[in-house]
Amino acid sequence: MIKNIFAFIFLITLSSCLNYTQITTIKLDGSGNMFIHYWMQWTSTKDSIIVEQLGLFDKDSVYKEFTSQYNNITNVEVYRDFNDSTIHSKIEFQFSSLDSLNSIQVFRDSKLSIKDGEKNTKIFSQFIKPIATGFGIENSKFSLTYIYYLPGEILNHNATEIERNKLIWKYNLSEIGSGKFVTATYRPFKLKETPDWIYISALFVLVIVVIYLFNKRLK
Repeated sequence: MIKNIFAFIFLITLSSCLNYTQITTIKLDGSGNMFIHYWMQWTSTKDSIIVEQLGLFDKDSVYKEFTSQYNNITNVEVYRDFNDSTIHSKIEFQFSSLDSLNSIQVFRDSKLSIKDGEKNTKIFSQFIKPIATGFGIENSKFSLTYIYYLPGEILNHNATEIERNKLIWKYNLSEIGSGKFVTATYRPFKLKETPDWIYISALFVLVIVVIYLFNKRLK
């Protein structure tokens, strides 16, 4: 059973490159969806055997670990790519509240939250827990990437990259240190009214239908 998504993988001496990417889209009502992709490369028969034994790369174990009453899993995929000797796990799920994900074992102590700020703003944050590598994997051989699409105008953030309301945090082990918060303050987008062109289009279609029915009756 996977108690933590990285809990024991680093207790083994591997020369592999380890990667974790989390992409999260949050909607105005606080619900959203998340896509997680983590993968590693094995460079020896020993690595391959160890990988086979890790529940991190077993589809049933991954599905079970992410299943809860707080989310709806839409896809779980585990596969090998023999072209570059990598093994991958991908998980996609929907959630009704970002905060509720803290109740899932894999996000325990991640402190996921969206809180009310001043002047109708929202404050998003997630805590990246420190990772112990045991026998010491090189920092450069492990990367973490967190991507968030927030539903509003970004006012403040500590992201390493930003493009409108898309924020990206990229770290290696040494940058995480004893733990790190990723955070951003945003002003939620306003719910837009129905555009005028929709009413005009509907009216145009209605006129066409009326003319068609009228001509058909005349015939």
